[in-house]
Amino acid sequence: MIFYFVSELSNPFNPSTKISWQSPVSSWQTLKVYDVLGNEVATLIDEYRKEGMNSVQFISNKELSSGIYFYQITTGSIVETKKMLMIN
Repeated sequence: MIFYFVSELSNPFNPSTKISWQSPVSSWQTLKVYDVLGNEVATLIDEYRKEGMNSVQFISNKELSSGIYFYQITTGSIVETKKMLMIN
C-alpha cells in the first residue's frame, strides 16, 4: 500500500498549511508532525479514514520556531514521511 502525498498548499508556510494525501484503502490512519530532533509536536489525525483524497490543516502554535518539520502518516506497517518548512 502506498500513500500519495499532494504538496502542501504553501511550503514554506506561516502559520498554517494544508496537508493532503491519497489513500488507496480505508484504514486507521495516524498523521503526526515532528521537529528535526524527532520530537512529536502534533498529532493531526488518529482515526479511521476512508480511501480516496484526505486532507487536514496544520496550524502551528506560538511555541514552535521557524525551521524544518516532518509530517508522517502511518497505517499498519506502512509509514510515509515528508518535510515542510515553517517560517515565523
